Amino acid sequence: MSASEDSAAGDGVAGAGPSGGRDRDGEGRARNARPRDGLGRPLPYGAPGVERQPEGVVRSPVETVAQAQALLDAGRPFHAHEVFEDAWKSGPEDERDLWRGLAQTAVGLTHAARGNLTGGARLLRRGAGHVEAWCGAAGRHGAHGMDLASVVAWARALAAEVDGAGEPLDPRASAPRLRGA
Repeated sequence: MSASEDSAAGDGVAGAGPSGGRDRDGEGRARNARPRDGLGRPLPYGAPGVERQPEGVVRSPVETVAQAQALLDAGRPFHAHEVFEDAWKSGPEDERDLWRGLAQTAVGLTHAARGNLTGGARLLRRGAGHVEAWCGAAGRHGAHGMDLASVVAWARALAAEVDGAGEPLDPRASAPRLRGA
């Protein structure tokens, strides 16, 4: 997750680890090593969390879609967002808006499930806009087996639902079908 998204998620910059120093990965980059719950919220050090998605994994588009769908189906849209973000960062330049839009829809669902309804609706709409713009520029309604028109319709409909919701959404019940119904 990028630093700006991490801050938007409420976690801020990588915090001090249990030893008091900054958490770092094997290459010395700052990384928050705190465990996370299924919606990506940080938990206290030592608390049981869910397995985190490794960052920077290069997958084929088909693998990306399959893994993201499995995570969405499991109620883990934050983790699906990280899979899409990897595709956004490692994929071909002409597909970056597609993957960025899909990442934004997943993080929009994450925020709606966490109770940030305003931010969730905003990100769902922004992501739908990126996917729709990519479809228009590419002259396509689908890619890599995905029914993108359905994904855009899902994101916009869910944003409207989130606008009227008074409580967090169930991420499993609200997850999209990337390959259509």
